[in-house]
Amino acid sequence: MTSFVSLNTHGFTAANYWLGDGVARAPRLHLTSHKTTSLTLVRQKRASSQCCQSPPTLDPVYEKGQVVEDYGGLEAYITGSPESKLAIILISDVFGYETPLLRNLADKVSTSGYFVLVPDFFHGDPATLEIVENENSIDEWLKKHNIPKGFEEANQVIAVLKERGFSAIGAAGFCWGGMVVVELAKYDYINAAVSIHPGPLTHDDIREVKCPISILGAETDTFSPPEVIKQFAEILSSKPEVHSHVKIYPGTEHGWSVSYDVNDKQAVEKAEEVQKDMLDWFVKYVK
Repeated sequence: MTSFVSLNTHGFTAANYWLGDGVARAPRLHLTSHKTTSLTLVRQKRASSQCCQSPPTLDPVYEKGQVVEDYGGLEAYITGSPESKLAIILISDVFGYETPLLRNLADKVSTSGYFVLVPDFFHGDPATLEIVENENSIDEWLKKHNIPKGFEEANQVIAVLKERGFSAIGAAGFCWGGMVVVELAKYDYINAAVSIHPGPLTHDDIREVKCPISILGAETDTFSPPEVIKQFAEILSSKPEVHSHVKIYPGTEHGWSVSYDVNDKQAVEKAEEVQKDMLDWFVKYVK
């Protein structure tokens, strides 16, 4: 059991955290290229398996934005003023860009002056509970919708944003999307990154990060547990040139940020807390 709540790795010291068993164990997988490999599929499979424990709310909600058929080659939900010079990309979990609470979050972010996109990285083929719960089905789905492909397509979207005059771009990802965002953070493609209850990441992934990054994790998470998040904080603390922030949210489980019961006051408050922290990071660095 962990007793730490948050870590701010810019000026991080050992006194900032405490773990009950004192043991830190992070996966040592290494992604050496942007080609699909068995390791990336294993990492994604682990990520998708826990997502079925917190599937998205599918009840329709009011949306302020609209869906466009082609933004960097992807269909996308867009919201906010296209006249803004500041853009935020939200990258979904395996359940895809149509998740109402994710679109609702995009609308919230847009009220701070951002043009926000939620691209359909799965091309109309998001995972369903039936797919996630079937080992063969999720294997096949992840072969089609792998992290390297998501990374390349995100770059296409970023290229279009830059062509259209956006001067600063941030990206936030959830679970599957959290892994894509970390890939983006390894390069000079974006100004800030937020990885929320990410799928399995490696030490090398974090070592390669170059832009300001916030990693926001759940207290209960089978593939990004607190002891692993702590290791990421330690790695980031050794990179003073990279501004970073790491936080663990007590009483939360994987997926809580965009998959929650809107009628559960406590669940809503927990989701709003992490959403605010995400937005605060963007306000600080995407300007």
